[in-house]
Amino acid sequence: MADSSARTLVLGIGRSGEILQCGQNAPGVVGRAPEDIVGTDAAALFSADAKEVLTGLLDALGTEQERTAVLSVVEDGGPRDAVVTVVPMHGRGDESGLMMIRVAVTDLERFTDPALMRWALLDDALPRISAMLDLEQMAQELAGVIVPHFCNSAGVLIRESIMGADEVPSFSPEGTAVLHRLAVAADSDFPSWSAAFPAGEVLAYPPGTPYVRCMATSAPVLEPHLDTKAARAIARAWRRPPVARLLDGVSMVLLPLIARGTTLGFIVCTRSDAHRAFDAYDVEIGMDFAARAALYIDNARRYSRERATALTLQRSMLPTGLTAPSSVEIRHRYLPGNQLIEVGGDWYDAIALPGGRVALIVGDVAGHGVRAAVTMGRLRTALQTIVNLELSPAEGLQQVDALMRGIGEREPAFATCVYAVYDATDGTCEIASAGHLPPLLLRPGGTSEFLDVSPAPPLGVGEGMIETRKFTIGDGGILVLYTDGLVENRGQDIDDGLLRLRRVFGPEALLSPLEDLAKATLDGAYSDHDRDDIAVLIARLRRLPEDHVVTMTLPARPSAVREARGRVRGTLGSWELDELSFTAELLVSELVTNALRYATGDIGLRMLLDRTLVFEVRDGSDALPRARQAADDDENGRGLQVVHRLAKRWGARLEGQGKVVWCEVELPGDGDRVFESWPGEALHL
Repeated sequence: MADSSARTLVLGIGRSGEILQCGQNAPGVVGRAPEDIVGTDAAALFSADAKEVLTGLLDALGTEQERTAVLSVVEDGGPRDAVVTVVPMHGRGDESGLMMIRVAVTDLERFTDPALMRWALLDDALPRISAMLDLEQMAQELAGVIVPHFCNSAGVLIRESIMGADEVPSFSPEGTAVLHRLAVAADSDFPSWSAAFPAGEVLAYPPGTPYVRCMATSAPVLEPHLDTKAARAIARAWRRPPVARLLDGVSMVLLPLIARGTTLGFIVCTRSDAHRAFDAYDVEIGMDFAARAALYIDNARRYSRERATALTLQRSMLPTGLTAPSSVEIRHRYLPGNQLIEVGGDWYDAIALPGGRVALIVGDVAGHGVRAAVTMGRLRTALQTIVNLELSPAEGLQQVDALMRGIGEREPAFATCVYAVYDATDGTCEIASAGHLPPLLLRPGGTSEFLDVSPAPPLGVGEGMIETRKFTIGDGGILVLYTDGLVENRGQDIDDGLLRLRRVFGPEALLSPLEDLAKATLDGAYSDHDRDDIAVLIARLRRLPEDHVVTMTLPARPSAVREARGRVRGTLGSWELDELSFTAELLVSELVTNALRYATGDIGLRMLLDRTLVFEVRDGSDALPRARQAADDDENGRGLQVVHRLAKRWGARLEGQGKVVWCEVELPGDGDRVFESWPGEALHL
């Protein structure tokens, strides 16, 4: 492919070497007119010592092979090396072909042919660059085109506010635009140019320089010749002494990058004093190039910003951290359907609940893209609130179903969801499902099964009631919640996908790290370009140690407060948490006193040592306590205020025919006092 650093002559030749056709640029390449060349032997164009090599090239016409060699072209100014390529062509009669002769352009001849510069800048490289969507890569390619075809050195700069998805100040304190240098190119002494004008630098040019004038006027700035004084003035204003040497004697033009009425930045181009200085016609060619480049940069900017916005939306709606009791180990995976649509409606969540419990949720909003992601975010936020209200899984999904019906009144929308609550104190797990695939349970004995959770219709679709099923899970069992994208696609039956998932969680999975299981779950998913979004939540469910859960029953009499304080003091001593005794006794006293005042029957007290210290007081009343601001002369109403001030958090939930009021106290240190290993971990050290 010809470029502006070489001149190319195309000849049509016959098998014998006779020149049958000749291009119009023969004078610039071989120093002879086209009419003087047609009908002559191609050997006359080259020096005598090139005859043997030329014969080998011409033999290519009979072998249908392209061949290239370096030969000396005979000119009035003496022989010049040329790259000669012979390409066989099919036609009538004898074999014929094309001979392309390329001769290098000397420094004195560079940038002298406007047509060649225009072709190299606008027609050759720009169509290829237009397909790029990465700003930095595109800028580097643009710099690589304009050097050496238009100038000796160049830099591409755009506003810093364009680089990120978030807006940043567009102007420096001096009022000049803040720019980001994306790329630098130079055809000689590149280390000096890249050191003085480093790529990636964020800067504001000094006032009074040509760069500021270009951004202020959105018009090209031509400096035909920068003398030593002008170069030193720019270097002094910029406080970069090497700039004076690099700009001394150069010709410079700044080409603004304007797209859709907005000045994005500019391209700064310089030619050394060994070449022709820039003129008005060069500025016209350069502006044609800059106008197209600006559109490409703006398209890439819009794509980058929209993609960043979509990904930020997706990531902000998915959980940044999953919480669970210390005895429960969790791993998760999220994989969008394809690289073109990187957001979707699948989600997962794990939320630690008081009392050694954890809510495990996986859901799937129908559809893809931003709309599905927004709906997913609304559902996930609603479920987080419902989880913290400590409703049962079925009641929680019923509330979300009402929300989905409201969304569906404006636009069709539905979702599937499975919601489980595991209690690490007794190993029970309550599960409710709305149109979702059944969870997979690997029991400690090595058997696996898909749990029968009697799914109701998807959220927002049917009128069916959602029910909660209760299961007892052995210590160390593995529960897998997933969306349909994991087990179903157009080329695979869902039964085959479920069977594959069951094979991944065979008996050997009990002794495998969850991270390895998570990777194995997605094996082959990345190569499948015809799949749905995938969300997977894997939980190894273990119970809290028995000595970390202490339960007692207190009689409904005033002495119960004293008994509770004594039991708390003794238990904290056995847990080596005596420093928390005063605070814990005060909290339990207030909770037990509250139960004595408003409830009937015996009172239950439970203490749990987990990541926090948890106290639960059970009574037979279903009236939930409500914190209020007591007046100065009130005798009551301050107990829960004390709890609110001293506890990390507190709350209440209905349970059976009564309620549980609980509070949490932070442990000294990091709180990880419960064992963190998993069965079989020692086998993988």
